[in-house]
Amino acid sequence: MCGIVGYVGPQEARALLLAGLEKLEYRGYDSAGISVIEGDRIDAVRAVGNLDALRTALASRGLATQETASADTGSFTAISLDDPQPEAHQKPLGTGIGHTRWATHGGVTEANAHPHYDTADRIHIVLNGIVENYVALKQRLSDMGADFTSETDAEVIAHLIAHHYAQGSLVEAVRETYKELEGHFSFVAVSADEPGKLVAVRKETPLIIGRGEGEQFIGSAVPAFMAHTRKVQYMNDDEIVTVTPEGVEFATIDGAPLTREISEIDWDAETAEKQGYETFMLKEINEQAEAVADTIGERATRSDGIDLDLATPAESAAPITAEVLEKVRRIVIVGCGTSYHAGLIGRYAIEEWARVPVEVEIASEYRYRNPVVSSQDLVIGISQSGETLDTLAAMRIAREKGAKVLALTNIMGSQMTRESDGVLYTRAGLEIGVAATKTFVAQVIALYLLALNLAEHRGTLDRGTLAGLVAELRRVPHMISELLQSQAENVARIAEQLYQAGFFLYIGRHAGVPAALEGALKLKEISYIATDAYAAGEMKHGPIALLDASTPVVAVATDSPVLNKLISNVQEVRARGARVVAVASEDNVAISEHAHEVIRVPKTDWMLAPLLAVVPLQVLAYEIARRRGLNVDQPRNLAKTVTVE
Repeated sequence: MCGIVGYVGPQEARALLLAGLEKLEYRGYDSAGISVIEGDRIDAVRAVGNLDALRTALASRGLATQETASADTGSFTAISLDDPQPEAHQKPLGTGIGHTRWATHGGVTEANAHPHYDTADRIHIVLNGIVENYVALKQRLSDMGADFTSETDAEVIAHLIAHHYAQGSLVEAVRETYKELEGHFSFVAVSADEPGKLVAVRKETPLIIGRGEGEQFIGSAVPAFMAHTRKVQYMNDDEIVTVTPEGVEFATIDGAPLTREISEIDWDAETAEKQGYETFMLKEINEQAEAVADTIGERATRSDGIDLDLATPAESAAPITAEVLEKVRRIVIVGCGTSYHAGLIGRYAIEEWARVPVEVEIASEYRYRNPVVSSQDLVIGISQSGETLDTLAAMRIAREKGAKVLALTNIMGSQMTRESDGVLYTRAGLEIGVAATKTFVAQVIALYLLALNLAEHRGTLDRGTLAGLVAELRRVPHMISELLQSQAENVARIAEQLYQAGFFLYIGRHAGVPAALEGALKLKEISYIATDAYAAGEMKHGPIALLDASTPVVAVATDSPVLNKLISNVQEVRARGARVVAVASEDNVAISEHAHEVIRVPKTDWMLAPLLAVVPLQVLAYEIARRRGLNVDQPRNLAKTVTVE
């Protein structure tokens, strides 16, 4: 979830690139950098922190840090702090790339900030995504004499391009490099030997071309260059693009030329921030595959295990190590709302795979108990923002009683990260919609990673089973993308049938229960429809009295050892006249006999299926709320971060 911007044309590049990064900072804000071709070399400036840190680094060298753009013409003027005459900087050619980082491989350091470069400092690149086979590539390139200066996966690309540059063609070198890479990524490369040229490729992460007059742009999203042009061309996967001031050439990776029409964007500034989606929530639903892939990142590069990459707060006198995790007697998870539901799914996975007992507590209740907790316990606080007051209070109580405390959060530098013994970061990027979507799936994936890491070190799974689960976990981003594409029309059709209902009931069993709880919460939050969620086995203990022919019942019916039990509960529901919508695995044909409507999710390990089930339930809630004419991004009475009691 990093931001990329590139420029080639007559303008001074640095200020333009910095302004573009400001529009992309929501994609990552732990470090940033800019590389610009200066004569026969490439000059790079990088800094740790948000863009203010990069701006300060540029200013300390007397480099351009501001730009002015005409709203009517999109014209540009670069302003240097030590030379107020803009015309002095109208160079005949400006070529550069910029990047704002959300750390995946390697810590938050200047050395790990992008752009990265080869040993001779002639090739610079910026990357969004993951290179899964970077370890093997790094070893090979090191053996050939490459001098690596970072811990990142991205740096191998610069060295690999340099290796393939023998023919003196950046395009061919990028093409050959792409063929050796595994993973999901987009990157842009520049060469000091070919000024006035950007070469980029895309594989499953966004990259868009902005077309100007005698100048061209590249960005992870349209806002990166919308102040200068509204003409765009979209890249598809497995394509390579060559960008010069005169024009843009698209081709397949094998070199076959492609034609690509130029589209005119008529977005306003707010729409641009949404990247063309009608709402932030819909945009964030569609960013879930990328959020999951980035959260997995380098943690699952080994086929036989997981490397958690826990961060250690400076204030922690006793960090959480692998040895600590091996000896944990019990795990207690505390969270609120969506984070609580993520913790519930995590409980099932940890107990199933690692055989460690897990309790999941609502943080606002836990903080007012006198909990029994000891130094042998691990308490995990889950909060997207890292600032949720009740969760912070629960963590403090546990820490005071001697427990090790692990923070699971999306925000670096948040309060939770300073009041814990270790941090497991999700990498979902900024989430603007109040109803959590991509941050929820990232939390669940992080808990799956923890569960598998515990299982590996405690020896509770055989090597074959562990390897199979790691492989399935790495497939989840693709499965989410596939699911969103294949079920969009089906879910919209079901929403059209049900959006006027006055009450919904969600049911599930085992790990399907928290999926049902989360699906119900999404519907409550944004549609204001009274909704309840229950363990299906509890239906006869009260909830079944609520059912009649006007009640939609949403059943999480993905494959699991208790699926037959769930189907029996569905039959009980239908006998009371309720209309059943089942979320089921794609190869489950029998479920159609018991449900009025079926939403299919890709087949995977049964413990991973509840995560997939939540995705169409988010979309169902979204489609219902939009049909009711509601503002899904700002639901009434709710705030994104709860920092008061």
